Amino acid sequence: METKLDPAKDDLPLMANTRHMLVKHYVLDLDVDFKSQVIEGTIVLFFEPGSRCKKGGSAGEGACLSQSDETFKIRASEPCHSPVTNLSARSSKTGYNDFSVCAKGEKDTSDKNGNHSNGEQASGISSSKNCCDIETHGSEDFLLVLDCCDLSVLKVEEVDVAAVPGIEKFTRSAKLTDAEELRNLRNQIVHELVTLPADHWREQLYYYTYCSQAPGCGELLFSTGAWSLEIRKAEVQAPRDFPHAIRIWYKTKPEGRSVTWTTDQSGRPCVYTMGSPINNRALFPCQEPPVAMSTWQTTVRTASSFVVLMSGENSAEPAQLQEGLLSWYYYVTMPMPASTFTIAVGCWTEVKQESHTADVQINNEFSSLFSRADLRLIEGSCGHVAYPCRFQNPDASSQLVIPHRVFAPWCLKDRCAEILLELIPQCLSAAHAILGTHPFSRIDVLIVPSNFSSLGMASPHIIFLSQSVLTGGSHLCGTRLCHEIAHAWFGLAIGARDWTEEWISEGFATYLEDVFWAVAQQQLPHDEAREQQELKALLRWRRLRDEVQNSKEELQVLRPNKENTGEVSESGTCIIKHGLNAEKIFMQVHYLKGYFLLQSLAKKIGEATYFEFLRKFVQKFHGQLILSQSYKSLLQPKKKAGESYSMTLTAPVKEQDFLYMLLEDIPEQKGYGLSVENIIGAWLDTSGIPKETHISRRIQRRLQKDFTIPDECTGRRIFRKSKSGLKMPLLEECQSWDQCRLVQQVNDEVTKWIQANQRARKRTKRKRRQDEVAFRKLAGLSVTLKIFQLEQLLPDQLVLLLESLLEEKMLCLRILQCLEKTYHLDEQDAEVRHRWCELVVKHKYTTRYAEVEKFLKEDQAMGVYLYGELMVNEDAKQQELAYKCFAATQKQMDVSSAKVVAEMLF
Repeated sequence: METKLDPAKDDLPLMANTRHMLVKHYVLDLDVDFKSQVIEGTIVLFFEPGSRCKKGGSAGEGACLSQSDETFKIRASEPCHSPVTNLSARSSKTGYNDFSVCAKGEKDTSDKNGNHSNGEQASGISSSKNCCDIETHGSEDFLLVLDCCDLSVLKVEEVDVAAVPGIEKFTRSAKLTDAEELRNLRNQIVHELVTLPADHWREQLYYYTYCSQAPGCGELLFSTGAWSLEIRKAEVQAPRDFPHAIRIWYKTKPEGRSVTWTTDQSGRPCVYTMGSPINNRALFPCQEPPVAMSTWQTTVRTASSFVVLMSGENSAEPAQLQEGLLSWYYYVTMPMPASTFTIAVGCWTEVKQESHTADVQINNEFSSLFSRADLRLIEGSCGHVAYPCRFQNPDASSQLVIPHRVFAPWCLKDRCAEILLELIPQCLSAAHAILGTHPFSRIDVLIVPSNFSSLGMASPHIIFLSQSVLTGGSHLCGTRLCHEIAHAWFGLAIGARDWTEEWISEGFATYLEDVFWAVAQQQLPHDEAREQQELKALLRWRRLRDEVQNSKEELQVLRPNKENTGEVSESGTCIIKHGLNAEKIFMQVHYLKGYFLLQSLAKKIGEATYFEFLRKFVQKFHGQLILSQSYKSLLQPKKKAGESYSMTLTAPVKEQDFLYMLLEDIPEQKGYGLSVENIIGAWLDTSGIPKETHISRRIQRRLQKDFTIPDECTGRRIFRKSKSGLKMPLLEECQSWDQCRLVQQVNDEVTKWIQANQRARKRTKRKRRQDEVAFRKLAGLSVTLKIFQLEQLLPDQLVLLLESLLEEKMLCLRILQCLEKTYHLDEQDAEVRHRWCELVVKHKYTTRYAEVEKFLKEDQAMGVYLYGELMVNEDAKQQELAYKCFAATQKQMDVSSAKVVAEMLF
């Protein structure tokens, strides 16, 4: 597969043959060296044969088991938490001195890229093309393929798990007579270990730890490619006979695309993982397809001045190994894709509440609505593989606010204490009021460095937030926090089986952020919350309209693989369409179209019924992977040349997924013309603005009448006719959003500013002083009105105001000055300041170029397209500013951001 890839394409290859061998658990043992900007150590992988190699059902499946609070009380001093002390023991000073060779006494065989192999190139494992898609490989050895990129792999060996003291409890054979029996014994031990019942998770972690420390029992042949690590054992021709526990010695590269080495806002060194665009394959060799859901545990050693934060169920406390060296340990017992693994190491400061925290009040309307449903659903069983599940724990179901911590660079400590500490409990309790049980037992929130390319990112037990959310009040911070908290359910606890279906994660999170935020703002009446959501919907509509007009059509499709979504090869490999396209990373089509689809369904069904359904959906599908189409539709007849039809199953059959479950749970919605086929055709498989088809004749006749919509260029209302037989829901809903009270307030303000601008442009210098009083009254800029406007205009209203003024051909300098002073634009949140910077650039407001420069340096998560604005005017000063800012930030800028900006500038 790798040899057939076209380097010019933007598709991301997933090379792991997960249907032959499936990772069930990772044990990582790592050192972080900031001087060399390298993470190095070992990873032990515990396997089970994949779905194609099993005659029966998958092992370990069944209803999940609950756990008591006592079972989570593992301390760092206990054996399963202790740092490696035997064969793999080492320190940051002495460890890996022998890593310059592949094994003791052997010559270094690394290539020019730092990759190693053990001299078996003639065996034919240098390319994935030899990975056969059948269990019996004839004369060829079985080839295990892992996803791997930008890593120096130094050694691969089989782990002798049979040598672990006390492991006899996992064996059935009393005596061993030959090597084959010993091999079978080791694989049997791993099988028994990975299939332990969920309530034995503590014992399981204990034995995972000691098995990972067991001695090696023979090196394995390996070779690295551009995207993969390929491993084989001589004369092993079937996956069931391949070692089920292997250890890989490796180290990362400073330029690795999964790991970002930089400095924080206080100038201290730090490193964190982004999870995109190539996920974690440049952090450790792994299986990246979402179906490879696994657990993990990690020991990380670093200098004592650093704090290690990770995806882990425990709030790790460091253990001192020697002076100046600390060890941190984290573990996860809920199986998740390797792409969700996250680590951040830096001189973070924990932000603590100095005074007692006020009690969190919840919205009684939502809590009473779902409390009884929760109790009923707990009585049932879960549909995922066995793990200690919080949804089956009555104590967890009643936990409104899970334990949480906040970390940040020292210079942002006070701002976090002022904003974040108060918001987190409110947003967590609001999420619980809507969706119920929190899927994860705790959460850390980290303010990441300024080069972070997004406003936020959610991973198990940890949320990254950009520093941009901390300015201009709590609105942007609160809504973004709600968005990332929503990912705990949609994106993490419930994931997409096919990564091209990002809308399943981002659409839900975008829709739920408004719902959560409305509940979190306790003082907000229902009508005001609805008005704010309508205002937000209008802003999103404008953003979607702009993206559709200015992006490639193929990037606007939510299911780019369409009817092939979810399909993989017979070995489990696949390609993520447009996965490496840097432009796509900054697009919001999958956020926005997903949001509007869910919003339209909620309006048709009714919010109360819709939220009740979401709650039921979460209870049914947590811990599982879903597609937007029915799994049954993946059972399709396929015919090869000269063969009869056969049924090919590309994914486990489920009775229903989101769309099918929705229509089956609320069957009366079919009378409104709703069907899975219509929804997929209108929203998921086509580019552009969604158009609903196959509607009733009565609705067609109504749509043939004239109706008004906002003009796409000016925003003013004009008459247009809809096409017969097509319903354009977003265009129609714009009318209601445009009539919203909050939008009307903005429209009135826009009118005053436009009129003031027209008068100001006509004035002569002689009449300027004479008309100053009249101008102030007309523009509404008296001191009293200034205060009134500043109090009344919400951040989203300011965004809409500035976007509307950006549509004006020319604003005079005096109007720009009055705008800035009236609304204190330099003190607003990043969304508002971004639009203000656009106005500054468009109208060449040179005295405020310093604000644009500051934004490009400190708000890199949002400033990418400002570079394009600076270049498009072909103004020498603006282009000089763009080059200057890019030169100052390029080295630490996110790789995808730097690529997009470089294309704009050069």
